[in-house]
Amino acid sequence: MENLWRAATGANPSPDDYAGVDYWSDPERAGWLTKQGDYIKTWRRRWFVLKQGKLLWFKDPSCATQGSTPRGVVSVAQCLVVKGAEDAVNKPFAFEVSTESDTMYYIADTEKEKEDWINSIGRSIVQRSRSVTESEVLDYDSRR
Repeated sequence: MENLWRAATGANPSPDDYAGVDYWSDPERAGWLTKQGDYIKTWRRRWFVLKQGKLLWFKDPSCATQGSTPRGVVSVAQCLVVKGAEDAVNKPFAFEVSTESDTMYYIADTEKEKEDWINSIGRSIVQRSRSVTESEVLDYDSRR
């Protein structure tokens, strides 16, 4: 149960949580987001990388190198919902990523960046779902 919780929330990742993910090279999306802490609910700015079905974060871009350890990892396959969350956290450009058991909140710097992250994470969720066709993946953006 602890491994599932860790994988869902991203807390204290083990190397198994991101094994085989070349997060330092050609990410699907990378950039700054502010995230709420797992234990102490303060907001901290982190460098995020979306790659191969994993959302990983680092203290800053210089830490996202081969051989480095992410500060956290969320498996997109565990995610059920990604959507705007300005009302939930009372902050502009906020969005949430929810699993069956947890909701994580993030804040982008602009509305466009928020929408780009939501689209990228949503596309990754669709691509990793078990029964999806290529046309459904391509249709994700047009359904929004």
